[in-house]
Amino acid sequence: MPLYPVSQEKSDALAARLSSLGIREEDLREEFIRGSGSGGQKINKTSSCVHLLHKPSGIEIKCQRDRSQAMNRYLARRELCERIEERERGIRSAR
Repeated sequence: MPLYPVSQEKSDALAARLSSLGIREEDLREEFIRGSGSGGQKINKTSSCVHLLHKPSGIEIKCQRDRSQAMNRYLARRELCERIEERERGIRSAR
């Protein structure tokens, strides 16, 4: 069973991307919090918002794009990869 509610190919691609960037699950602190904004009772009762902290870089991601906690976990990790890649590209271009 995949960890995220996406196809096995997307899940494997994310795992490969995390590995290529040197991001380990041990380096992540993940919390589930209640989201904010519209949504009525559902948003007030469920902790579907994901707060992800990458300890080595200090990058924080807060994701509440989807109603599903599992999908938000996937999206948060994907966003983390994008931010780390942007940071690496910025360092390379400065050189």
